[in-house]
Amino acid sequence: MKILLVEDEPKLASFVKKGFEHEGYELTIGYDGRMGDSLFQQQPYDLVILDVNLPYLNGFELCRRIRETDRQVPILLLTALDSLDDKVTGFEAGADDYLAKPFAFKELLLRARALTKRASANEPNRQVLRMADLELNLDSKIVTRNGQRIDLTTREYALLEHLLLNRGKIVSRVDIAERVWELDFDTSTNVIDVYVSYLRKKLDRDFSPKLIHTVVGMGYVMREG
Repeated sequence: MKILLVEDEPKLASFVKKGFEHEGYELTIGYDGRMGDSLFQQQPYDLVILDVNLPYLNGFELCRRIRETDRQVPILLLTALDSLDDKVTGFEAGADDYLAKPFAFKELLLRARALTKRASANEPNRQVLRMADLELNLDSKIVTRNGQRIDLTTREYALLEHLLLNRGKIVSRVDIAERVWELDFDTSTNVIDVYVSYLRKKLDRDFSPKLIHTVVGMGYVMREG
């Protein structure tokens, strides 16, 4: 179970991390809003815990950004702001729960368990990878962009799935060869570049923003813009 905690108070972040890891969870810390946004784009999480008063990008804004790409991941706001207006703002931003500081770790743990349990009960609805207006359904294997269905070959689908699962991360040609083609990388072939070109024509040519980007000398990355 992977948790993303975005909290700018190092002592509190360390306390929460130790508590969750003692319970068997894997917790990653982001110390400001931009860092939290970057970490969320790099891999999927089972739960996101956000402080509201964050540097650069506050918790409400970060919550909205997360909801633009993932409508299902549970989000818990953890903050000293406890007025009704603050709670309304948080829920309107897409949060699922709200816990005021100071708090007992046991209560945070119970709320986290309740949120992840609820999400697990709705797991069929979570089998969708999203970025901007692109959606890939892991169950039906259907890909759409801006509501339009995109027909992909088996290899194109596997390549897109791998890139989306690693969104925000640079994926090398060697990694793609091993994960998608399951073969040792042959430096004399440009088959990977060819298939990336196929995906670009189907997913990016007639849509905006462009999602598949080349990082010269390193590989490919899926990100917005």
